[in-house]
Amino acid sequence: MFYETDRNEHGLPHDPLKAIVAPRPIGWISTRSKEGAANLAPYSFFNLIADDPKLVMFSSSGIKDSATFAVETGEFVFNLATYPLRDAMNRSSAAAPRGVSEFEIAGLTEAPCHLVRAPRVAESPAALECKVTQSFRPMGLDGPSPSAFIVIGQVVGVHIDERVLRDGLFATNLAEPLTRLGYLDYAVTREVFTMRRPKRPDASDIAPADVP
Repeated sequence: MFYETDRNEHGLPHDPLKAIVAPRPIGWISTRSKEGAANLAPYSFFNLIADDPKLVMFSSSGIKDSATFAVETGEFVFNLATYPLRDAMNRSSAAAPRGVSEFEIAGLTEAPCHLVRAPRVAESPAALECKVTQSFRPMGLDGPSPSAFIVIGQVVGVHIDERVLRDGLFATNLAEPLTRLGYLDYAVTREVFTMRRPKRPDASDIAPADVP
């Protein structure tokens, strides 16, 4: 099948785009307002976009509290959403009034950060302290998006629970990160495999057995 997205006449029960572009990391973003109110919310449009400097981004559908607080204070924290924390992550997506802490709604603990005022999720095995470098509405073919709002932050500090380290490496299968799929679906990473990248221009140094 094929369909053009300007009409979106795919004939399916739901738009399949987010199911196709999956899995997507969950940006579990915590912030603190200038007045001191804590906020926590999950974003399915999130990713690491560079490692020099270390930059992450999240995209908000509308300028919600996370984006507002991040821009006004210049700070936010990414917390790793994991399978054991799946219910808490989901509860933190509630549309709570401004000033009501999603930490309390989700039954989570605020932990202090070292370089930013925003709290992190104490129960999460990893967190990234970030300082905002850019915020903007992305451009579409018809101009700036009327709804999407992107916040980019530079990672200035990293928290890791040593229980998810193995032989000096962050063990993704031990952390069991959640990822977002389409519709109401999620996935969890428990199985990891390794592939060597080719060094020769024709990739002849990669044997067929190296490719699962």
